[in-house]
Amino acid sequence: MQEERRAVAEMDRLRDAEAAVAELRGALARAGVTLPSLGVDPLSYTGDEQGVLVELGRCSVDTARLMAAALPAEETGR
Repeated sequence: MQEERRAVAEMDRLRDAEAAVAELRGALARAGVTLPSLGVDPLSYTGDEQGVLVELGRCSVDTARLMAAALPAEETGR
């Protein structure tokens, strides 16, 4: 029973991370930015409870500048 709960929790974390990746991919696309390597880090969602990591990957200098320009100029406290 414990293993089943753990498996369900892992799947929930993975679904949440995939949803976050989709949200980020959409927001970046609206800003004209594409990160080809954007995705869930598969090694981060197995085992522990620390949370799933999102892999942003590398990007060109032009893409980095597009991303910087798309971010708000004011500090939001997040």
